[in-house]
Amino acid sequence: MAAPADVATVSTALIQNDAVVMGLLAATLGAIFWTASRPEGFWKKFYTYIPALLLCYLIPAIYNSTGLIDGNASGLYPVARDYLLPSALVLLCIAIDLGAIVRLGPKAVIMFLTGTVGVMLGALVAFLVMGAIAPDVMGGETWRGMTTVAGSWIGGGANQAAMKEVFAVDDNMFGQFIAVDVLVANVWMAILLFLAARSDSFDRWTRADTTAIEDMKRRIEAYQAEHSRIPTLADLMIIVGIGLGVTGLAHLLSGPIVAWIGSLPAAWNLEDYSLTSGFFWMVVLATTFGVLLSFSPARRLEGAGASKVGSVMLYVLVATIGMHMDIGALLDEPLYFVLGLVWISVHAGLLLLVAKLIRAPLFFMAVGSQANIGGAASAPVVASAFHPALAPVGVLLAVLGYALGTYCAYLTGLMLRVLAA
Repeated sequence: MAAPADVATVSTALIQNDAVVMGLLAATLGAIFWTASRPEGFWKKFYTYIPALLLCYLIPAIYNSTGLIDGNASGLYPVARDYLLPSALVLLCIAIDLGAIVRLGPKAVIMFLTGTVGVMLGALVAFLVMGAIAPDVMGGETWRGMTTVAGSWIGGGANQAAMKEVFAVDDNMFGQFIAVDVLVANVWMAILLFLAARSDSFDRWTRADTTAIEDMKRRIEAYQAEHSRIPTLADLMIIVGIGLGVTGLAHLLSGPIVAWIGSLPAAWNLEDYSLTSGFFWMVVLATTFGVLLSFSPARRLEGAGASKVGSVMLYVLVATIGMHMDIGALLDEPLYFVLGLVWISVHAGLLLLVAKLIRAPLFFMAVGSQANIGGAASAPVVASAFHPALAPVGVLLAVLGYALGTYCAYLTGLMLRVLAA
């Protein structure tokens, strides 16, 4: 999914001061978790059907859609993405059981690759369906714009930009399809978060074997229970110090790595693998350092709540992602958004079919999908909706998506060009 713009734009929102917006988001998150913690009554029933994580995402979207705030003019998302996301990954990885991830088996990768095929097939089906319904809209150069969405939905922003150059996409059309990308991807993420709260029903339908997932959850919970303690100020400072310190180290190293890779022969086309992206290396380094720390005495910080601090950072990221969703934008270019909805429906349908056939748990389907559609910024969000310890699985699959994005999107573009001829 294309990242929201980092550069502030002219805004007509009621609240334009980022400090006030941050306060509003923090108060909103606090209110959601306070109501979700009520042991009985209306709120208990309400959160039985509506997961708290979904509200952390949708309420900021409502703020943005009604003009209370303007996500595109805010600088909060880049801060959350560049500082809080890697810090959260470090702290969530500290308690990880790497062996348990390996024991999850091949179904996670199968569902991820199914999601990739679903994006490619969905592009062709959506083009044909919308071509029959609205041939005027789908004529001309529309197929070129679709290639950029394919790049984003399989890989990420770097792959999307590559498709713009490869298929010479007009700037206006590129902007229109960025809107389709962001809005449809956000709607799909909201659906996945909603389904995450109902994973037991889905897993019964697919007759999935969730033993490995439950075993991983139990291991983490047992470790937390065994080492749990009331955190001291020193504990919390060390936790925050490790999270932000490793994030700083990841930023420090990613720059020289990108510069060195940029000096290598252009004929190697290393940008096709997102290897020239600073964000890619930042996420990879933060995750790697977090996993390495899980083998050190730092893992004992999980007993003082390291993953909980990481989850707080992740929820702030969720709110800043949500504030970029404009529900009203559906009315601006309705047929392009219908195209996107048909496209994502094929992706979802294929995932459901394969999940049923191989008896895959909802976790594998949801994270495999989001690793494609959303990338490293949101795949761990969906994974953590099942359990904080599962967040690194989303990151690992998203990195795989970066590697496949350009090639699969290019192949999709070639097939779309044939259909458009």
